[in-house]
Amino acid sequence: MLGVPKERPTHAEQPPLVLLRDITKSFPGVLANDHVNFEVRPGEIHALLGENGAGKTTLMNILYGLYRPDSGEIYIRGEKVQIRSPRDAIQLGIGMVHQHFKLVLPHTVAENVALGLNGTPFWAPAKVVAQKLRELSTRYGLHVDPERRVWELSAGEQQRVEILKALIRGAEVLILDEPTSVLTPQETAELFKVLRRMKEEGHGIIFISHKLDEVLEIADRITVMRRGKVVGTLLAQEADKATLARMMVGREVVFRLSKTTCNPGEAALRVEDLYVRSDRGLWALKGISFAVCRGEILGVAGIAGNGQRELVEALAGLRRVERGRILILGKEVNGRSARAISDLGVAHIPEERIRMGIVPGLPVEENLILKKHHRPPFCWRGFLRFLAIREFAKRAIEEYGIITPSPKTPAKLLSGGNIQRLILARELSGRPAVVIAAHPTYGLDVGATEQIRQILLRQRDEGAAVLLVSEDLEEIMELADRIAVIFRGEIMGIVPAAEATLEEIGLMMAGEKRVKVEG
Repeated sequence: MLGVPKERPTHAEQPPLVLLRDITKSFPGVLANDHVNFEVRPGEIHALLGENGAGKTTLMNILYGLYRPDSGEIYIRGEKVQIRSPRDAIQLGIGMVHQHFKLVLPHTVAENVALGLNGTPFWAPAKVVAQKLRELSTRYGLHVDPERRVWELSAGEQQRVEILKALIRGAEVLILDEPTSVLTPQETAELFKVLRRMKEEGHGIIFISHKLDEVLEIADRITVMRRGKVVGTLLAQEADKATLARMMVGREVVFRLSKTTCNPGEAALRVEDLYVRSDRGLWALKGISFAVCRGEILGVAGIAGNGQRELVEALAGLRRVERGRILILGKEVNGRSARAISDLGVAHIPEERIRMGIVPGLPVEENLILKKHHRPPFCWRGFLRFLAIREFAKRAIEEYGIITPSPKTPAKLLSGGNIQRLILARELSGRPAVVIAAHPTYGLDVGATEQIRQILLRQRDEGAAVLLVSEDLEEIMELADRIAVIFRGEIMGIVPAAEATLEEIGLMMAGEKRVKVEG
């Protein structure tokens, strides 16, 4: 039914909004959920944590009707229910905001919300929805213009649209999957205000995130899963990062990485007045210039879609440069192939690790030598030398901690963290002069994140010039020696990491140019 939800009181005596009891779900060879119990109470923000592959997403997909459990029971407001599809979930008052938004970019906000919404008139449904959106926007502080087209909105505004879509459908329980991964610090603060307001009105919110600081700030209770089971549930006020990380990965995790003083050498990578077009033929990069020296990490911060992908592809030889120059170790590489740039000593850790980083059907050992398969010791007179390949693979698997049943296991069967370790092992063998790392820890758990950050710092200390592109500001602030902020294809400023503040970086990410831009 179309309309603004009524305010509801919150009482401790009320039954849980959601109760999952003894949920079990298996896939071929994997027990994803092993007798899991989980509940969400009215007026509560309940965080769900776990490593990649711990079973969080499977559990939420069961609650939202995308999967059916093999066994177990689901109770909504004290009544046992069967959830066979997302439509059933929505009718039961469950909404989900996915990590990647499900919006039609050319349509307006009102048109997106009207799609599939019961109770809208046949003629001009968007006009009716627009009025309801304005009421909800005012009530929850989710300010967004119903008449604007989605492609014109920032990531934070698009997220508000997704939340409004769930609220206008009467959602009492809201599942948020990595909700801050594409937001500026200011947008994250605004989101948290909205969530607290919803909590005050009696909504139950499930908050899935790898960012432990945010979980401790926003959550009331925290449930940790590991290998398909619930390890424990505790009050946020009684938890800390070390405890949560230990519960997630089963060991101590180092949060403060040891970082030596930066002593930069010569510029190994130099970009001069670079212009590059997007896939749509528009300017993705507009005259950007910077340099990365040996022995330093230059972090590139910015919200997704501001030219980062095009920059990385241009540097790696995967996208044409329209104007400007790219120099590696003093040599101009405009127009050179990806192989030629790799042979100059450039390591490329791509954003899309499965589509761009591996050949999924090939075994781990062959993926490890993809860039060197045509050179000794892996090739002799045009034939692969499998003994040399196997020996190299065994050493790489041990050195980088790649968890795989065998070097012959197809790479597609590895977890996200182990695929990333495989890519790092391949790219960083041979001491590269330049490392281009695009979102190297995106979507990974705290254990894998810790290891990969240490590997990048080790490359810097060994004299590589590291360009780190990341939307994770905590990662940028922790690893980078200097920080460049990109907005709509332009550099807003380059600042020493020791002098940078989250507020200043956040403002530049939103388009406010720094008075002085360093090179």
